[in-house]
Amino acid sequence: MSDSLTTETAATQAAPDYVNEREEGRKALKELLKPVQGSLMIGRILAGLSGVLAIAPYIALVQLGGLFATAYATGQPVDADRAMLIVQILISTFCLRILLLFIALGVTHFADARFVSYVRARTIERVGNAPLGWFTSTNSGRIRKALHDDVAQIHTMVAHQPVEMTQAMIMPVTLLIYAFYVDWRLGLLSIATLPLYGLFMAWMMSNMGPKTVEMDAKLARVSATMVELVTGITVVKAFGKVGQAHGNYQQAADEFAVFYNDWTGSMIKGSALANVSISVPVLLLVNVGGGSLMVNAGWVSATDVLSTTLIALALPYGIELLGNSTWAYQIAGAAALRVTTTLKTPVLEQKTEAEQDIHGSQVVFDKVSFAYDDTQALRNVSLTLSEGTVTALVGPSGSGKSTLATLLARFNDPDSGSITLGGVDLRNIPTGQLYRNIGFVLQDPQLLRMSIRDNIALGRPDATNAEVRAAAVAACIADRIDALPDGFDTMFGSGINLSGGEQQRVAIARALLVDAPVLILDEATAFTDPESEAEIQKALTTLVRGRTVLVIAHRPESILGVDQIAVLDHGNLVACGAPNDVIDHPLFTGLARISSGHNTEELS
Repeated sequence: MSDSLTTETAATQAAPDYVNEREEGRKALKELLKPVQGSLMIGRILAGLSGVLAIAPYIALVQLGGLFATAYATGQPVDADRAMLIVQILISTFCLRILLLFIALGVTHFADARFVSYVRARTIERVGNAPLGWFTSTNSGRIRKALHDDVAQIHTMVAHQPVEMTQAMIMPVTLLIYAFYVDWRLGLLSIATLPLYGLFMAWMMSNMGPKTVEMDAKLARVSATMVELVTGITVVKAFGKVGQAHGNYQQAADEFAVFYNDWTGSMIKGSALANVSISVPVLLLVNVGGGSLMVNAGWVSATDVLSTTLIALALPYGIELLGNSTWAYQIAGAAALRVTTTLKTPVLEQKTEAEQDIHGSQVVFDKVSFAYDDTQALRNVSLTLSEGTVTALVGPSGSGKSTLATLLARFNDPDSGSITLGGVDLRNIPTGQLYRNIGFVLQDPQLLRMSIRDNIALGRPDATNAEVRAAAVAACIADRIDALPDGFDTMFGSGINLSGGEQQRVAIARALLVDAPVLILDEATAFTDPESEAEIQKALTTLVRGRTVLVIAHRPESILGVDQIAVLDHGNLVACGAPNDVIDHPLFTGLARISSGHNTEELS
């Protein structure tokens, strides 16, 4: 019994706090909309005035009905002048109402355009200063959702909700006041079915807030896992793991489907009963039937009954708008919470914007430690890359090679210790200056959907055509580019793609054009075809000449001709020196065995 209770309590504690998340969403939405609150208030005022004017047709109906009834009773002709005046006032108020509504929606839509621009500019500025190591496939999916889907969901709250919600509140209240003014008994009759509607809706929406937040959270997980699946689909298919790889996405989609079916199943019953209570047949039966009895009793006129019946038929429209606005508010709150979370993305500290005086290209790691959450990746690593030398990082998978290299590229900052370039701490070097001094060529060349010329000139947009071509020639890729339909102006990804080796040589040309004195190489030939490997090696030979180079060694060929080898194991620097100094180290001999075809899984 106690074990069961303990398990239930633990499960309850582990479950997401959707009620609190809903409240956080409200606060986030309020904070996010601050820059456009003034415009939204103007929109509400105009919509309120438009809602008040909605009473005009009903007043006109009663007045005209009175005129015709008087004329019929007295046998006199209808007062044409008064009737024309009533019609003119009706047309004028109708036109004024439409004009006010049009202006109100114009104000809120312009506010929405400013809001979208403001949010996207802030988001781009924020993520633009985030550590490069933060950009995983999951986080990239969240950014896409925040910039596109979430901002689109908040659109209703800015462009439509202020006007529609105000009208949904003002118009029914105004009409009801007039209905009670015509006759209090008819006023009561016009709202006779609303208590039933309210009870059914209260039952249906008793947990709407938390459930909406939970639904949005599950949708966000579906979106994130879908991005992960699509991003890694090439590797997945290459290794025949399609069934395993899409498991996370399938699980997220199944969880959402089960949750949504369970939730909406009970809601449909309440919604059906609520809608029946305010359906047109029911309202006509209650208002016309009850009104007829009152006419026969001599309490009211037929015109009064017709007017209040039309008011009763108009009330569900306002109720529907309120319901839709409430739902939109819940969705927008969850979206605003994700947007504000994105706006709180961790950024790399920029201690100064002034360019630093960097002396040479010597790199020094001084007691560098770094951890991914609870996993310690590096421990007090001290290593010097002398100017103009090539250093190879060697070690088993998970030893910290890539982490050390990416810290030099400032994908993240060390938890402790420092990394200096030319005597200056990387944290003191502005981003633009840093990446003019440090370049990298990774296994995945990451070409963008733009022309080949622009891909090569990505790090130097001001480069001339001659400089771009010279870099391509040095990278042994110029002839292949010339063979493309539009040469250097060919759009990458627009039906014309390059092989992995060709893309890698474009990336090398990009690095050559930047001409950074420090270079990071992550086994640029690891996944290329044999035909391209020789060309890439030739291009790399040109690239590393005269530079301070850090090579992540996955294969024995990567350490041929290097000046220094650093051996890492479980985040510790266990050996470092010239190749002859570390040749007897067990991890280095393991790499040699790989070269001979033995133990091909010891290093990666």
